[in-house]
Amino acid sequence: MSNFSLLAQVENPDQQSIFQTSCFSVQNCNNPYGVSLVKINMPNILTTARIVIIFIFLILASNSHGIPEGSVLTMRIVAYILAIVAGFTDLLDGYLARKWHQETDIGALLDPLADKIFVVAAMLMMIEFRLMPAWIAVVIIAREFLVTGLRMVASQKGEVIAADRWGKAKTFLQMIMLLIAGAAWVQIFSLQHQIDDGKIVLNSGWQAFLLLTAVITVLSGLSYFIKYRRLLLD
Repeated sequence: MSNFSLLAQVENPDQQSIFQTSCFSVQNCNNPYGVSLVKINMPNILTTARIVIIFIFLILASNSHGIPEGSVLTMRIVAYILAIVAGFTDLLDGYLARKWHQETDIGALLDPLADKIFVVAAMLMMIEFRLMPAWIAVVIIAREFLVTGLRMVASQKGEVIAADRWGKAKTFLQMIMLLIAGAAWVQIFSLQHQIDDGKIVLNSGWQAFLLLTAVITVLSGLSYFIKYRRLLLD
């Protein structure tokens, strides 16, 4: 990781000047003047960037009124690529934080928040474009917030709830689900077909995959609450 350079205003009245400091990460900077420096590191930057990317994705995905069809497809492709980038940063920021020992309180707050914003945004888009039944999105989103609440309770009691095999399976299935839905959204293939009465329905294989994802999502949530039920009963 490259060094960061900051210009910080010295707070000591006798030393009202601007000085430059360079260090591996801001929280490890030498601070001879007692200056309060903001804790900035690459994992936190990636997490913050993910939140920004998600909102750009939403803007591109939801603004098609009055835009030529060809331009709409281009906007969708750009939005799809941004969603993939956001998902990649989700993997990268946690890896770098652990590798470089740069876990911070702000990172612990922003990372799960960014994850939830990403999941909710993607699922809302899937519902809007009829790529997912609303009830499946409600089930998945509810599970995410319930487990987040459980993790907050555990954190207050000095415990960390690590992802188990059910949680990892859930994450894998959800990422595959979003990739497939996104590919259909940018018209690489179709997940829908028209039946005799003219109604557009989802393909049976896609419906089965969505159902499987919802079931694994619920089971993963239940496994956490069963395993850590003592946190709620204490």
